[in-house]
Amino acid sequence: MPDKHKKYERLIARCKALSPVTTAVAHPCDESSLRGAVEAAGMGILHPILVGPRDKIVAVAAQFDIDITPYEIIDAPHSNAAAELAVQLAREGKAEMLMKGSLHTDELMGAVVKSATGLRTGARISHAFIMDVPKLDRAIIITDAAINIAPTLEDKKHIIQNAINLSTALGFPNPRVAILSAMETVNPAVPSTIEAAALCKMADRGQITGGILDGPLALDNAIDLDAAKIKKIESPVAGKADILIAPDLEAGNMLAKSLTFMADADAAGIVLGARVPIILTSRADSVMTRLASCAVAALVAQSRRESASKAVPA
Repeated sequence: MPDKHKKYERLIARCKALSPVTTAVAHPCDESSLRGAVEAAGMGILHPILVGPRDKIVAVAAQFDIDITPYEIIDAPHSNAAAELAVQLAREGKAEMLMKGSLHTDELMGAVVKSATGLRTGARISHAFIMDVPKLDRAIIITDAAINIAPTLEDKKHIIQNAINLSTALGFPNPRVAILSAMETVNPAVPSTIEAAALCKMADRGQITGGILDGPLALDNAIDLDAAKIKKIESPVAGKADILIAPDLEAGNMLAKSLTFMADADAAGIVLGARVPIILTSRADSVMTRLASCAVAALVAQSRRESASKAVPA
């Protein structure tokens, strides 16, 4: 497929005009996580601080011929301590991004969400996949497929706002947001359809801003214009959605993985709603997907930096 990765390549290219973002990498103690951080550094996307057992990091670098001499290593005895230290660096402003190494996501997120020492803000923390689907002419965002198991209406408001803010940071303002269900009509027997209608009204009232919302929409009429026309759905979102809001984690996770394993898509992952963007990569990720995850986070960090500078009075 000649166009595969074109969407990701454009995101990575945008980072070349930016300064590398200082990134705390928590427990990069296998080849995939260490090489991913170093490759992103080589592309000028980030500047890693490697946080974890020094001897283990050095040994992995030597085994797989990865040059880590330009980068600081902060010694931590084990993965939990590495997560705590990496979060502390971000909390103290010494790192603008956080990156998951070879530790469980729960370990890293456990440190992130701690009330006294974590990285919580007033927003709900959520996860988003930026999907590069070869068949589609645009990247699409799927959320939440990794953190919020059974999100409430209030949670979904934050999940949607996080996704809109992400789209804007990536250079796609005013995204079209489809709130997914199994059907496109409001049915009292299907709670997700009622929540979708409520969320659209919240957007009408300014409780969600920066995007165009519609729902409930079934997946086919959210992303396929012909399907929307057949069902006579008149909507600025139907058939053209940029963001797909899943009703719960199971649906979102299965949707993202279906696209990955049955439609040859790539899925770059990021955690939103914390003080800093958090890069979540998988050992199964391709080099391009790892770089895209880093690029997405770097663009979010840049957007936050610009917003903060505008907020400071002259």
